[in-house]
Amino acid sequence: MRDDLPVWRSLMFVPVTAEKFVRTGADRGADAIILDLEDAVAPSQKEHARTLIAGAIPQVNRNGADVVVRVNRPWRLLVRDLEAAVIPGVTALMLTKVDSPEHVLACAEIVAELEAERGLPAGGVKFIALVENAVGFFRINEIAKCHPRIVGLSLGSEDFAADVGMQSDPEGLFYPKQHTIFAARAAGIMPMGFIGSIADFRDQEAFRVIVRRSRRLGFMCASAVHPLQVQVLNEEFSPDPAEVAKAEKMIAAYDDAYAKGLGAVQFEGAMIDVPVVERARSVVRRATALRGRVKG
Repeated sequence: MRDDLPVWRSLMFVPVTAEKFVRTGADRGADAIILDLEDAVAPSQKEHARTLIAGAIPQVNRNGADVVVRVNRPWRLLVRDLEAAVIPGVTALMLTKVDSPEHVLACAEIVAELEAERGLPAGGVKFIALVENAVGFFRINEIAKCHPRIVGLSLGSEDFAADVGMQSDPEGLFYPKQHTIFAARAAGIMPMGFIGSIADFRDQEAFRVIVRRSRRLGFMCASAVHPLQVQVLNEEFSPDPAEVAKAEKMIAAYDDAYAKGLGAVQFEGAMIDVPVVERARSVVRRATALRGRVKG
C-alpha cells in the first residue's frame, strides 16, 4: 500500500445544504465528512450548494475529521463543482460515475490548475474514484492506477446494480466488489465500501455482519448515510486489541527466529511463514496509524 493514504474507517455523507447536519456532523465520530453536492442536493440548489462549502468546512472538521466533497458528473456541473471545492481545508474529492481513466485525468488537470492559481500545495487535493456502471467496471483496473491523486476506489452498489439490471444484494455484488478490492490493492490504494447496500441503516446488527465480512474480504473503510452507521464502521474497520497483541507477538517470534537463521518458525502451535507475518505487520501498521489519528 502507498504510504500517503488517509487513515479512514468511516466517511459520513452530509448534504452541504442541510444546515443542521453540517452543524452536528463533526460530533458523530466519522474520520471524514463527505460534503455532498450530488445526489442529496436538488438540481435547483446546485449553484447555492457550491457557495456553502467554505463555510461548512470549519464546522465539520472541528473535531479532526477530514473533509471530502462529492462532486457531480455532468461536465458542466463538474467543472463548476471543482472551481468551488478546490479550496483550503478540502482533503479529497469524490469523483462520481467514473467510467474511464480519461475522466480522472481531465479532473486532475483542472485541479492542478486551480491549486496553482490559488497557492495550494501541488497534488494536495486527493481523489476517491467512485465507479457506478458496467462501462467503468470493465476499466476499473486502469482507473485505479491512472493518477497519483487517487487514494481510494469504490463501487457504488445501488447505481451499479441499477445499471446492470440486478438487485443490490450480496450475491450479485460479490464478484464486482471483490474485483474492486483486487484493483485497489494492485494500485496500492484503499478499497472502500462493503458487500451490500448502504441504503438500510436501521438494522445495525445486520449492518455489522455485512461490514465485518467485508473487512475480512479486504475492504479498509466505507461511507455512511446515517450517523448510526458510523460507530459500526469505526469498530469493525479497527483491528481488535487482541488481534494486534497477537500480531505483535507473532512478528517478534518470527524476527527472533529469522535472526537466528532458522528456516521454520512455530508460533502458538502452528507453522508461520512470510505471508502470514506480512499480514500481521499490516495489522500492526493499521493499529499504529489509527492510534496516531485519534491522538492527532
